[in-house]
Amino acid sequence: MRRFYLLFLSLLLAVAATADPQYEEHLHLEPLPQGLLLASFNFKSNATLQSFEQQHFKPWDGTKEGGTGVEVWAWIEADTGEEASLRWITLNHALSGLFCASLNFIDSTRTTRPVHTYEPVGDHSNTSFSSLHLLHGTLPREVVCTENLTPFLKLLPCKGKAGISSLLNGHKLFDASWQSMSIDVRPVCPESSSGCIVEMEQTVDMVLDIERSKRPHDNPIPRPAPADQLICDTSKSYSSSEACFPIDMSSMQSWSLSDVFGRPIKGSCLANDIRGDRSESVCIRVPYEHQVFSSQGSVERKDPSSSHRCYVLPENDAFEMALPQQESQAVQPRPSPPLYASRSFTGHGQERGGVQSLLTNPSPNAAVSFTYFETLPWFMKPYLHTLKAQIAASPSQPQEKIIKSIYYRPALDRQRGTQLELQISVPPASTVRLTYDFEKAILRYTEYPPDANRGFDVAPAVIRLHPDPANPSSKAVYLRTTSLLLSLPTPDFSMPYNVIILTSTVIALAFGSIYNLLVRRFVGADEVESFSLANVKARIKGRFAVIKDRVSMKKEKKTQ
Repeated sequence: MRRFYLLFLSLLLAVAATADPQYEEHLHLEPLPQGLLLASFNFKSNATLQSFEQQHFKPWDGTKEGGTGVEVWAWIEADTGEEASLRWITLNHALSGLFCASLNFIDSTRTTRPVHTYEPVGDHSNTSFSSLHLLHGTLPREVVCTENLTPFLKLLPCKGKAGISSLLNGHKLFDASWQSMSIDVRPVCPESSSGCIVEMEQTVDMVLDIERSKRPHDNPIPRPAPADQLICDTSKSYSSSEACFPIDMSSMQSWSLSDVFGRPIKGSCLANDIRGDRSESVCIRVPYEHQVFSSQGSVERKDPSSSHRCYVLPENDAFEMALPQQESQAVQPRPSPPLYASRSFTGHGQERGGVQSLLTNPSPNAAVSFTYFETLPWFMKPYLHTLKAQIAASPSQPQEKIIKSIYYRPALDRQRGTQLELQISVPPASTVRLTYDFEKAILRYTEYPPDANRGFDVAPAVIRLHPDPANPSSKAVYLRTTSLLLSLPTPDFSMPYNVIILTSTVIALAFGSIYNLLVRRFVGADEVESFSLANVKARIKGRFAVIKDRVSMKKEKKTQ
């Protein structure tokens, strides 16, 4: 596994290009309140038998959530930190060319080395751990678009032509209310094999507005329904033949795969797995009393322990699934999140400011411990002595009982950003307010982006909830706050243009005057011939005479 992450590009291109028993794909659909639909796509290449035996792929299980922009982290095997940095730059440039993204802009100022937030995934030998270097980079302003989806699909065996990947339409994906794309590459060493393989997992999560997705492309503008198609709420006191309060039908409207994604699933992309069975590719989580219609040739399997319905796709025929409009009193149980987190700026002015993070533990009887990780740009300089952690209900609580440890790596101007990692414990049913002050640096005018008055994006904070010690099968859960928009002191960029215009005007006047004096020939007024009509007539007659002589000479040459 030497230089595993340095050879990331070649390993991606070496994935099998056809349906393989070691390839798995899953689509999880779940209707959400307010007429939304969660669609989570998961693709695994070189998957092991253990991954086949996992029951129902769980989207948003705490490992795939992403913040705004692009986030990259990797464990790079190197003897020194400088060598790891060089390989990190090579990796980012390779990924930038592979996925048509601006990952090559992740330089030393946007790179950190987390200590407590991430752990190596996959199988590694004991001797390789000592030479692994973790590097983490963010581009909070990078926007994911169609040019990133195309190379993403090219890594799949069927390349979006069959299987659940045929639903990934760029118009639908990037028109969703929320979308996220991720790729994980890790080494796996099966017990039944003497060697190790590279497992690649690709994930696409999106939250679709069903009503918006069902609009046709030729008529995307929403228009009110005709009066005869309105369903009125007769319980209102003002309801009459002339007044109608429409009922919100978004939570129980009908939809199908063709309505939401614009096309059905074009056959299966799976071969028989290791056990010789065809795997379930599509699962939907709805109450049992709901009707779900599927295409002929598909096999439906219900899980008695949950409300999941999974389908085995037909091998060559298209697969369609539809949910008719129906009402149901059943409420899907939703587990409470382990932590609520929000982050915002405080203060005012262009010189200093502050950051406030609210961390709420909803559990009534169990404390929650986690690692709070922030990556700040070098021009945002925090004052560590102003770091405070207080419980909202009891501000007198000692800070040592909340913040267990602090890892702080200060920034260097134009060389590296600030890294802050905190080990925090929040008591049950409590809210911790984490605050600190910072100073804004003044940039050079060449370091401002074209839209300088918009502000600078600050990467989201990463929260890693520690696994439960009492549960050996539990794993770390990751959360991310929203990104922040930092306003820096911005000079008046119109002044350079004013100076350029004024200087150019002065130079033009001075140069033009001197050039006229040097080049123009001056003639005295007495030397100029006086204007008379006779002279003008004489000149005209002379011109006509010359033209007449030329014409006559041409005629003589033709006659000869």
